[in-house]
Parts: sequence; structure tokens; C-alpha cells
Amino acid sequence: MASTTRTRRRVFPTRLWTAVNGLASASYRGAIVEPVSDSPSPPRAARDRSILDGLDPEQRAAVLAPRGPVCVLAGAGTGKTRTITRRIAYLIDQGQVNPGQVLAVTFTARAAGEMRGRLRSLGVGADGPSVLAQTFHAAAMRQLRYFWPRAFGSASWELLDNKFPLVGRAARKAGLDSSTDTVRDLMSEIEWAKASLIGPEDYVAAVTRVTRETPAPAAQVAKAFAAYEDAKVSPDGDRLLDFDDLLIYMTTIIESDAGLADEFRSRYRCFVVDEYQDVTPVQQGLLDAWLGPRDDLTVVGDANQTIYTFTGATPKYLLDFGRRFPDAALVRLERDYRSTPQVVSLANRVIGAARGRIAGTRLQLIGQRDAGPEPEFAEYNDEPSEASAVASAIKRLMNSGVPASEIAILYRINAQSENHEQALTQAGIPYQVRGGEAFFTRAEVRQAMRQLSLVAQRGIRDDVELVTVVRSVLGELGMSDDEPTGAQAKARWQSLRALSGLADDMLADNPALTLAELVTELDARSQARHPPTVQGVTLSSLHAAKGLEWDAVFLVGLTEGSLPISQAIKGSFDDVEEERRLFYVGVTRAREHLHISWATARNEGGRARRRSRFLADLVPDDSPASRIAPTSKRAPRRGPTCRVCGSRLLDSTATLLGRCADCPSDLDEGLLVALKEWRRTRADSKKVPAFVVFSDKTLLAIAEQRPTDSAALVSISGIGAAKLNEYGEEVIELVKTAGQK
Repeated sequence: MASTTRTRRRVFPTRLWTAVNGLASASYRGAIVEPVSDSPSPPRAARDRSILDGLDPEQRAAVLAPRGPVCVLAGAGTGKTRTITRRIAYLIDQGQVNPGQVLAVTFTARAAGEMRGRLRSLGVGADGPSVLAQTFHAAAMRQLRYFWPRAFGSASWELLDNKFPLVGRAARKAGLDSSTDTVRDLMSEIEWAKASLIGPEDYVAAVTRVTRETPAPAAQVAKAFAAYEDAKVSPDGDRLLDFDDLLIYMTTIIESDAGLADEFRSRYRCFVVDEYQDVTPVQQGLLDAWLGPRDDLTVVGDANQTIYTFTGATPKYLLDFGRRFPDAALVRLERDYRSTPQVVSLANRVIGAARGRIAGTRLQLIGQRDAGPEPEFAEYNDEPSEASAVASAIKRLMNSGVPASEIAILYRINAQSENHEQALTQAGIPYQVRGGEAFFTRAEVRQAMRQLSLVAQRGIRDDVELVTVVRSVLGELGMSDDEPTGAQAKARWQSLRALSGLADDMLADNPALTLAELVTELDARSQARHPPTVQGVTLSSLHAAKGLEWDAVFLVGLTEGSLPISQAIKGSFDDVEEERRLFYVGVTRAREHLHISWATARNEGGRARRRSRFLADLVPDDSPASRIAPTSKRAPRRGPTCRVCGSRLLDSTATLLGRCADCPSDLDEGLLVALKEWRRTRADSKKVPAFVVFSDKTLLAIAEQRPTDSAALVSISGIGAAKLNEYGEEVIELVKTAGQK
């Protein structure tokens, strides 16, 4: 490889750069795809359809902007794909560029395919080379296959399409366990680091600087990261490249060899980037290398739809485009052709409450469709009631002529799908799960059901409470009182908690169930809920819904801890604002019907929780929420209050303790010690984990509130009739004994 290296390459991680730069140069072998003339094609006098037909003034301005830097700020539903494909077609039609000299990149193969299809319908490429429309990774792999022999000689490379085994071995070398959850979290963390141009040697400092939650101690993650990178290089110099390496290696080739850079830049002269708000530093580095000193770049994006910063994406390149290219044309697309004015108005109010936005990047959508129904809001006592009401509303929409395939239920986390799968099944409504597995097909749920079945076959003692057995089994598989760290561990924990809640509900409905009968009932529900092969209602997480749209959208589970999700609440201001943008993305998926709902408890009589802060100015406190299902009734309830100051308790821990976090504690430490010793003895005798008897938080609540009768004891959240019958007398006696000392 040539020794002349541009300064920009220094942004690459030292270890990764050394791995690339250390390979030897070699002679050329291979052939680039079809050659392209330097001269642009002449203007075409006539076309099957006019490129400018049907464009609004702003779209037309974007299409007609001269070659050079162009930034299109395109709101949801404003026709951005239509605009950029027309712009490409117009430049080609006017003879300003040849089709084969245009490289258009986006973030999904589906979006790239749609772009190619639209260009074909405009006649682009019909007479020769066409525009190359691909994802960043597909484009980089295509280029790398051509340039590699000239840059690296006889050393070969192979695409690593499954990094799990290598990362698993690297985890063990770093002293970490190699469980599926840990390895998957490490894989995600390595991908984030490489997307952010952070190498193993810089990882600890980087995550400390951004206060990022890591799946394991940062030093061990860095060690595993380094071991993984080393494992991809064989003794003879051959390489295994993961998808992030494709971008890094291709960038390095162009940045380090002037001859190869000139050859590439003579081939591609016009660049278009869709969804520019989701570009990562490594993708921007490759784009910079492609461009070189040129500025023939059109970018399209919407900072209001930045929802992937956890993968390394950042809107800063979109927001700073005007500073980087002072002469850039800026076009704002704000006419929304997707949604009714009522949906658009709500979307504007959602994003209008965002904080920390740069004024010049704010888009105020303007609805272009005929008026439709007002968005509906509904509050329910518990999640099963919410799911049942949503299913009833969907049935009414389908009866009115809305196809099931044009209806979606969107939620923040995949574990929230379970109640809705059950409600749709009971209502006989077909559905399909997008962006994740149906609840009963998830690996952790299948594993839990197998384990419950084995315990049922072995038999359990008659004096052991069935709920206790279920929680003990799920506890061994990863369910605990406290939410774990790591994305995979959290997803597993959420699914197991949902399964535990389902078992609780079934036992509450039929306390006489045996464990074998419970397993049989769960299996029957699993069999009944296989996603149908026909198209049906879409169940999807909000992230997986990005880029899609439906006639009717049900946004469910809008509570604190779900949206915004609990880790965002515990995190930074930016984390919460990203959750607001995720809500905005959900709202803008709806064309006509929009229903927003939440439940004040997970189960009937469960702990109270608060609706999402994002609804504060959308549903005024003095205005009752409209109902999705007219038959759904909500009894007025104020909820638990602090025993010290009388304020309403919203946090689950505060509810359990019976006081606000800031109110003084009257903990009896001696009683707490006695309670823990008693719990240990009882757990040992029952051969169950200690938390199955009582959780730490429940013991803390008892030691603070010191209940001396059954009524006071059962008023503590988490102590029901079964535990009162089994442990009540012993606990009350401990409390009274401690009070006499």
C-alpha cells in the first residue's frame, strides 16, 4: 500500500488501522464493473412521463437544485424517496451525470430496492448502466472485492457472517462467561464501538466519557474486544472481516492510496444518502473518502426521527451540513401526504415539546389529506383490559372495511406483545409479529416452559405454593427482582417476567390448577397463537416500525418505565429525548386512525403506575380520556399515598415502602436483620431461593412499617393471601418481638 496517507485516517482506532495498514501491496488483478464514459449523456428530449409532474414547490426545488451540496430536511410522510429519485432522474435527464456515476446509499436493503424500482419506472438505466443504489455495507463489500488485490496483495479475506463463536472465545479469554446473552451483548457493544470509531485500546476511556452502560466491566469488554480482533487474523495474514470491517478497510484503501482513490472517484461522481440522520462515524468516514475534495452530495434526513443512537448513529452530520458546506442548498419538506391533519397536528405537538433542538432543523408538518377522526386516548385499569379493548376496536375497524393488514399495534419492548397476542387470538383476529418473535416462540419462553414441564413430571410437595414454584423455576433462568444490565439480558428478563405474570393471572382465575395443568394450559395457548400464514394485524416494536405506515395504528403501553423506558429515565436528558422521538415516529406511522392507550397497573389490583410524561400536554389532567372500548370502565382511584407526607406514590419501590424516596425512613435495623435470618431459614427448609419467600424490598417495607396484624401486613404490596396464610403469623410475631426489645 502506498505510504502517503491522508491525515483523516488518524481517526481510525489504532489496532484496527494497524491491522489494515500492515498488509503488503501487490499488483493489480481483477476488473471493475462496466466502464463509464467521462462525458455525461446528452439531454433526452422526451420521456414516458415528466420527471417534474406532481411535485409540490418544495419537492420541485430539491429536484431542480444544481449539482453540488444539497440538504433536504424531509419530515415524515413528505415524499422524500419520491423527491430524491426524481432528483437523480432529473440530473441524468439533463445530461449532468451518467447513471453509472451515481452512488445512492440508504440503510436497509428494502429501501435500496424501492429506490431502484422507482428509478426504473422513471426510465433510468433503461439504455445502459444504471444507478447503484445499495446499503453502505453492500456498496463497501462490492468495492472491497475489486480493490483488495491491488491494496493487499496475496493476503485473502473472507466475510465473517457469524461472529458468535469468535466473540464467545474472546469473552472466555477476558474472564467473562460465554452465555448466549453475554456474547450477544458483547457483539452489540463491539459493533457500537467500531461504528463509533473506537478501538479496544480506547474503549474504556470512551465509555467513561459518554457514561455508557456496558454489558460487563469496561476493562473486560475491552479485553474481549481486543481478543476478538486478534482472532480474525490468521498466522499467514489472511483476514476474516465482519460487516463493520468492510467500511473500515474500504475507507483505509481510499484514504491511503492516491491512485486507487483517483480511480474510484473517476468512477463515482454524484452521491446521494438517504436517512442521513442515522449515519454513524464509520459510515461518515467512508462517505468522506468517497467524496474526497468534491461536494456533489445530496443528503436527506429528519433529526426528529433519530432513534438509533444506541448503535452509534448521530444526527450531527445532518445538523452540521450547512457549516461543512456553506454554499449548500437547503430544502425543507413539510407537506405531509401520509396522515390526516388530525394525526399531523398531534405529531407536531409531540415533537414540539422536545428540548435541545436546533431551531433551524425543526420541521412543522402540514397535513395535506382530507380531515379524519381525532386521535383517541384511553386509560385502563390493567394491561389485559387494555389489550382486550384494543382487540375490540380492531374488530370494529375491520367490520367497517379496514383490512387487517392495514392495522398495527406498536409497543416499546417486545415483551409487551404477549397480552395483545392473547387478546387477538381470543377475538379470532389474525396477526403477525414484526421485528421479533411471537411471545411463545422466544427462546427464553420455550426454555422456561420445558423446565416447568420437567418440574411437573418430577412432582412437587403439596405444601409448596404453585406461584412460588413458578417463580423459583423462572428465577433460575434469569428472572429476578431487579432489572439486569445488558440488552439481551433485559429482553430475556422482560419475557420471563411476562410469563410469570401470565402464570399469576391463570392461577388467580383458577387457584385449583396443578403445575401439570398449568403447563398444559400454557402449551395450549402457545399452540393457539402460532402466527398465521395469511396477512393480519401487525404487532411491532416502535423501532421495527420505522419506515412503515398503516391506515390505523394503536400505540399501547404509554406509561413511565415503558415509554420512556426505565433505563432512559435513569440515564441522561438525551436518552429521554430519544424516547420522545420514538413516540413521534410511532404517531407518524398512522395514516388515518390513531389510538393511544395505557394501563395504570400490569394486572388487576397491581401496583399503580403513571401514564407517560409525553402525554402531559396531549391529554389534560382535567379532561377524561376517551374510551377505545365503550364497555371498558375504570373505577376512580387515587392510588397509594405516602404514609409520611400524604403525596401520591407513583414509583414501584416507593409504593412498596409506603413512602416517598425523599421522606424520612423509620427503619428498624434490628428487625430487618431478624427478618433476613428468618427468611434464610425458611428458604433452606423449602429448598427455594430466598427471594421466593420474600424479596429484599418486601423485608425492608416490613422493617419500616412494622405491621402487627394481618390487615397491616397484607396492605404491603407483594404480600397476598397465600403468603399471609403461610408466613403471616411468623412475621407478625417477629415484629412484635422486635418491638418489645
